[in-house]
Amino acid sequence: MTAPRIVVVGSSNTDMVVKSRRLPAPGETVTGGQFVMAAGGKGANQAVAAARLGARVTLVAKVGKDMFGEQAIANYRHEGIVTDFILRDSERHTGVALILVDDQGENLISVASGANHALAPQDVEAAGEQIRQSDMLLLQLEIPLETVAFAARLAARSAVPVVLDPAPAPAGPLPSELLEDVACLKPNETEAERLTGIRVDDEPSARRAAEKLLAAGARQVVITLGAKGAFWSAGNRSGFAAAPRVEALDSTAAGDAFTGALACALAKGADLPAAVQYANLVGALSVTRLGAQPSLPTEDEVQRFASQVAGV
Repeated sequence: MTAPRIVVVGSSNTDMVVKSRRLPAPGETVTGGQFVMAAGGKGANQAVAAARLGARVTLVAKVGKDMFGEQAIANYRHEGIVTDFILRDSERHTGVALILVDDQGENLISVASGANHALAPQDVEAAGEQIRQSDMLLLQLEIPLETVAFAARLAARSAVPVVLDPAPAPAGPLPSELLEDVACLKPNETEAERLTGIRVDDEPSARRAAEKLLAAGARQVVITLGAKGAFWSAGNRSGFAAAPRVEALDSTAAGDAFTGALACALAKGADLPAAVQYANLVGALSVTRLGAQPSLPTEDEVQRFASQVAGV
């Protein structure tokens, strides 16, 4: 099978991760942690996830003219990602995320967006031909919303399907004109609640939230519920896919692993239920490793993990 062509328009960050026994309370210092610095950012994470799973990936992003930006671009090239449309901003720093992780794999994240917030529609237009010739466009919300909407419209006009991970989610609904250009909307439970006002913590509540998002214009919705799995709906069909049980080390980028895998599977022609099952495997495997991009598995690793899960 020919490798699917996926364009990712999104953020690029450098993650600084401290793993300790527990997360500190406000004003508290928790010592004795382990430090890791790694490439991150939702757009970049999803690009790397898809590339390691066999897709031909182009990343459209903006980084600073600093050490972190240079390291990021070198890393993407090492992953086989096309970096022709990653721009360097001389006035803003590369995005940075400070991440705290506890022994249960839960995390707290604070982001200084830097150059990510300067990624503009005209920057996306420069990659227009790449998007029009792709099998899938993958978007998130760590860049300006107008840039996200522009990219989605550009792809939709060329009949290129769009997967939107609405993270971090705004407090309220997304514009209907954006949702109309999205083939598949993939929030987690927290993002689904912010978008719909419905508290999501199980399958019935996920179904109600998905119905509201579909009514707002989305054609397909996948809502992830962490270790529980994911609810999916394509309007006339819906279902719940349980996630494999694993011992979680770090949940950072688990959602990005899931989204990159979902986009990759859909771009290869899988139907939504099968794509969600595959994405569950990839997301579950990623939480067994520390860090964002270092945790993202290859296709061979996913297939071995799938065999292990099937044998349990």
